[in-house]
Amino acid sequence: MGKRLLVFIALLAAVAHFTYRGLQTTFPSDHTPEGAYLRIAKAVADSDPRAIFPYLETDAQWASFTVRDARKQALERVRASYPPEERRVYEDAYAQLAGAPDGSDAFAILATERGWIRRLRKDLSGVGHVEVDGPRASVVTARGTRYPFRVRDNGIWGLTIFTAELVAESERASRDLAVVAAAADDYDRAKRD
Repeated sequence: MGKRLLVFIALLAAVAHFTYRGLQTTFPSDHTPEGAYLRIAKAVADSDPRAIFPYLETDAQWASFTVRDARKQALERVRASYPPEERRVYEDAYAQLAGAPDGSDAFAILATERGWIRRLRKDLSGVGHVEVDGPRASVVTARGTRYPFRVRDNGIWGLTIFTAELVAESERASRDLAVVAAAADDYDRAKRD
């Protein structure tokens, strides 16, 4: 009876092991457009927009950092130099992005505010096929949606659909910072005079 039980337990353990291994999802490398796309799809399914950030193209990542940095600097100047009655507008407008710990958090804030996650959730489906043309690729889903990617310097493929908006937002944040800084300088001069 003891030998049969040991054989049964060993057999059960082997079945459990192979069942577990078979259920684990394996992803292609993120050095392929399909692998990057599947990681984005998982991040969307997990409601984790920060996890999309590593799979954005480089310009989109830098723009996210620029937005965060410019909003943080502008808010610091407002807090240091603006009259109290004018601070509230800037606090309301800049505080969330200014308080983002890094670029991935800034991206997550913008992606949520602008409905990018909702858009991705609606359109993501399985990979139909991938078209690669040098450093650019399109992942075409089973539903026919095309997602454009570009290979980054580190070999990871980055989604490009949000780049233009992120770059435009970073340019806007930089211009706003210049305006805030000029006004802060004026307020500082008025205080000294």
